[in-house]
Amino acid sequence: MAHDTAAPAARADDVLGVAVRYLREWTAAPGAGGHLCDPGIPVLASLVADERAAPAAVAAWSRTAGRGPSHPALYDGGLAGTFVGLRLGARCQPGLRRAADRLGAHLASRPARYRTREVAFPDYDLISGPAGTLLALCTTEPTEPTETAEPTEPTETAEPAAPDQPPRPLVAHLVLLCDEADLGRLRTGQYAHHPQLGWVHGRVNTGMGHGVAGLVTALTAALRRAGPDADLTGDLAAALDRATRWLVRQAYDDERSIRTWPGAGPAGPPSRTAHPRQAWCYGTPGVAWALWDAADALGDTAAADWAAAAFTTLAGHYDETFHLYGDTPGDRLGLCHGAAGVLAVADAFDRHARLPAAGALKNRLVRHLAARLAAPPPADGPADLLNGLPGTLAALLTAAHGAPRGWLPCLGLR
Repeated sequence: MAHDTAAPAARADDVLGVAVRYLREWTAAPGAGGHLCDPGIPVLASLVADERAAPAAVAAWSRTAGRGPSHPALYDGGLAGTFVGLRLGARCQPGLRRAADRLGAHLASRPARYRTREVAFPDYDLISGPAGTLLALCTTEPTEPTETAEPTEPTETAEPAAPDQPPRPLVAHLVLLCDEADLGRLRTGQYAHHPQLGWVHGRVNTGMGHGVAGLVTALTAALRRAGPDADLTGDLAAALDRATRWLVRQAYDDERSIRTWPGAGPAGPPSRTAHPRQAWCYGTPGVAWALWDAADALGDTAAADWAAAAFTTLAGHYDETFHLYGDTPGDRLGLCHGAAGVLAVADAFDRHARLPAAGALKNRLVRHLAARLAAPPPADGPADLLNGLPGTLAALLTAAHGAPRGWLPCLGLR
C-alpha cells in the first residue's frame, strides 16, 4: 500500500486561503461550474471565516438558486439541494432564512409519487431521489448568522428548517421499498438498454449515491428525528433491519484483504479481483459507514462492530496509487469518487466510532489533499459539492481544522 507521509499537514490558514481565493474567483463569474442550485458554494462559504468573500459568494449564488430544475432532489440541481444551500447560506446572509423555511415546508408537504416496483434512481436514491430529500429535511437545522454578518431582517424569528417529525410521505415510501428481505422493490427496471447503466438493470444497487446505503442513511436520520413516536420508530427500525441485513449479505473480501461490496447485487459469487473504486459513492467507505450509523441508532453493538471492522480493512489496505484514479480532478480529489469523500467518511468514523484505523487514514488523506491543493484547480471547474473544489475544501476544513459539521448530512454523514 502507498502511505503518503512526505507531504506536510495542511495548515488552517493555507486551506482557508485557498477557499477564500476560490470563492472570490467564483463570485466574479458565478454559474460557470454546473448547477446553480447545488449547495456546493453556500456549503463552502458557511465554513469560511471571511467577512467579504463568503457573503458575496452566497449572495451571487442566491440570485439564481431558484432557476434550476424543479425536481425535489438533493443533487442534480434539485430543490432539496437549494434548501440546504439557503439554510447554510443564512450563516452569512440571514435574509435567506425565510426562503429556506418556505422551501422546506414545500418539500415536506409534497406527496411521495414514486415507483414502488421496477424503480429508477430518482424513485429512491440519495442523489436524485427521495432519500436525499428526506436527509435534507431531517438533518438541516436553523443556523445563526456569523458575527460579522449584518441581518437584513433583524426582527425576523427563524423557524425550524425541518418539521418536528420526519415527513411521513417520504418515510412511508422508503419503508415500503424495504418491506421484503431481498429488497425486491429496489430492483431497477428502467435501464435495460441504457448505455451506461445497463449493468444495474434488474439488480439492487448497493452504493451510497444511488443505492441501498444511501437509503439506509436517510432512514437512520429519520429514526433519530422521530424520537418518541413509537409507531413510526417501529416501522423505521424494521425497514433498517431488512436493508442492513441485505447489505451485510452482499459483502465479500477482495484480493487486497478489503471487505467490500459489489456495485449491485444479488449476483453470483463475487470475483475477488480488487476494484479501484473505493469511495463515498461505491465500495467500503460509504457502505460501511451507513451500516455503522444505522447500528448505532438502533443500539446494535455487534452490528456496529462488524461495520467498523469492515472499514478497518479498508483503512489498513487503502492505496492512493490504486484507489484514486480518473481523468479529472473531481475523480481523484472530489467527494463522490475521490480522496475527499474517503476523508469525510474516515473523519466520521474517527469522531463517532473512535476507530484508530480511521484516524490514521484521515491523517494520511489530509496530507494527500494538502499537497495537491497547493496549486488548486481553476475556479471555472465544477462548483458542485460532490465533484467540485467546494466539496474537497469543505472536507479538508472539517476534518483537519474543526469547521462546523452541519453540512455533512448532505453526504449521509454527521
